[in-house]
Amino acid sequence: MSEMNTPRRPIKARDTLWAAQVAAWLARVGVRPNTISIASALFAGGAGLCLVSTRETTGDFQPWLLLIAAGLLQVRLLCNLFDGMVAIEGGFKTKSGEIFNELPDRFADAFIFVGAGYATGGPGWAPAVGWLCAVLAVLTAYVRALGASAGAAQHFCGPMAKQHRMAVMTFACLASAVLTWWGAQWPVVGWALVLIATGSVITVFRRVARVVRELEAK
Repeated sequence: MSEMNTPRRPIKARDTLWAAQVAAWLARVGVRPNTISIASALFAGGAGLCLVSTRETTGDFQPWLLLIAAGLLQVRLLCNLFDGMVAIEGGFKTKSGEIFNELPDRFADAFIFVGAGYATGGPGWAPAVGWLCAVLAVLTAYVRALGASAGAAQHFCGPMAKQHRMAVMTFACLASAVLTWWGAQWPVVGWALVLIATGSVITVFRRVARVVRELEAK
């Protein structure tokens, strides 16, 4: 299903049996979509805290913090998957659901990217790029929402949509953990932020172009 005919972010995992079973179980035990959405920001905050903590940590515990951060990033994405599934497929959609679906994501991105900017081994410019990534993440979502409010479709294209940003950060955390175990101190997380910032700028322009083209064609 393309982004042109659905207001939901296209996620392949949504159509898998395991995702449907987990979402059904969450609904059955009473976990509501708004709670899952808030939890996504909390997991993202944990990932950001782990990244910041690597700066003050030495020895064998440092790579473990990076691995935990990578895991929490993926849990954040799982929350983003299941909140919508419990709401729509589970029949627990609420009038305020869209607020809970969108707002925690904006905090989650900020927690992750600002934390990554202050991670260990980063260049002096890394904190500024981390903040820039946080702003650009909000901007990509704003362009999508602005286009929808003007009558266009929800445009989720990349190259640095949410799932792409989290994939890059997860890889950077895993690579940094391995390199730390090997005794290397390459600024993988810092350069990952540069990649995310660059891709996010392209994403903003692509979404704006698609929204304007669609609106002008009506």
